[in-house]
Amino acid sequence: MSQTPDYRAMLAVALEEARLGLAEGGIPIGAALFRRDGTLLGRGHNRRVQEGDPSVHGETDAFRKAGRQRSYRDTIMVTTLSPCWYCSGLVKQFGIGTVVMGEARNFQGGHDWLREQGVEVVDLDDAGCIRMLGDWIAAHPQVWNEDIGEDGDGHDH
Repeated sequence: MSQTPDYRAMLAVALEEARLGLAEGGIPIGAALFRRDGTLLGRGHNRRVQEGDPSVHGETDAFRKAGRQRSYRDTIMVTTLSPCWYCSGLVKQFGIGTVVMGEARNFQGGHDWLREQGVEVVDLDDAGCIRMLGDWIAAHPQVWNEDIGEDGDGHDH
């Protein structure tokens, strides 16, 4: 019988990445890709602001840094926030088996859709994740709206 991975310890790595992004003047969202046995494959954070690249989300950064894997079925994408549609598509495209998210209160991404697609989704509802991003959104609403693809009037781009 396989043991459940330590999701809280994995989330701590993603939270470190989110704090790095915050310290760099970016959006505090971090992620890490692990093997089911707990081996860290790659870690990263949202660097859209820092690099001027709208495709560098936390999950994509961690995924790229993990390099090529033979299979993603036994990998776990840990992210401080519910994955957006872009990052949910990445999970589906590459067959990542599990998504662990720190929270889904500040933003509801594609995690329900991922569950429907057979991905195991775990919501840790972590107070630290909720507070860090919530405080940042309150201070930077325009940058946040740009990040989630809204133009501020409630319409998607």
